[in-house]
Amino acid sequence: MRKESPVSQPYRGVYTIPSTPFDERYQLDEGGLRRIVDFCVGCGAHGLVYPVNASAFTTLTDEERVRASRVVVEQCAGRIPVVVGVAGVCQEHAAMFAREAQAMGADAVIAMTPYLNKIQDDDLVVEYYQAISDAARIPVFIQNHGVGSELSVGTMARVVRQVEYADYVKEETFPATHKLSGVLREAGPKLKGVFGGAGGRFLLLEHPRGVAGQMPGCHVTDVVVRLWDALEAGDLQEARRVYGLMAPLFAFENQCPGAVYKEVLCLRGVIASARSRNAAGAMDDEDRRALQGILADLEPLLTWHS
Repeated sequence: MRKESPVSQPYRGVYTIPSTPFDERYQLDEGGLRRIVDFCVGCGAHGLVYPVNASAFTTLTDEERVRASRVVVEQCAGRIPVVVGVAGVCQEHAAMFAREAQAMGADAVIAMTPYLNKIQDDDLVVEYYQAISDAARIPVFIQNHGVGSELSVGTMARVVRQVEYADYVKEETFPATHKLSGVLREAGPKLKGVFGGAGGRFLLLEHPRGVAGQMPGCHVTDVVVRLWDALEAGDLQEARRVYGLMAPLFAFENQCPGAVYKEVLCLRGVIASARSRNAAGAMDDEDRRALQGILADLEPLLTWHS
């Protein structure tokens, strides 16, 4: 029999994604990660998601993934839910991470399909998420992202219907809006919600279709919360104003994907270093000057200050 989650209401809101900081030797900076968790909570995040793509999880060893996830759960200390990323290169790999997540006290888990030797067969996709569900015994988010296999609406709906703990979807493939509506329509009442990705780029379009939340990189969590709160209040004018101020940052992130998160966290005084593995020279001095200008324009929306 399924053990019910202690969370009485379905997950909803901005479930932000902590970055993974490194020290001068490119080793995991646990102190920096703890500061990022406190920053996310202080920005008003409704939940945390770690480690996933915006955390550069593929640059971490398996031991580091588990250790860093424990740090996030421990530092969060139950203030908001923590969704632990458990994607693996096969179902056995993902199930191992899922067991670790359950043991450390995660509230839920999230996984793409395997990101090496991608699987396309629907039966294997169901088996993959079944292995995660059986190991975790807590809510499972199906993450639909092109780094893994791109899943159809029908496949995601089948996983939700057949896999016991598969309760949520994070949709990040195109057109995300159409797939959001499709999976809400086809998955049935067991589906508790669909979250969006892409840092909130499509939130103005996703919210009227019934999105349950957003999972962005954490660097401007307070701004994304401001956007979400305006949409939840039905204040479309304010939502459009906030989105307009965010638009230059969205454009910048397309030019320097992944590098922006930690650069902003450094500029905001959260961490000391923007070092990333496998990403030397991702930004130059002109990029940093442009980013400082964008942050200056966003300053009126920032609620967290060092």
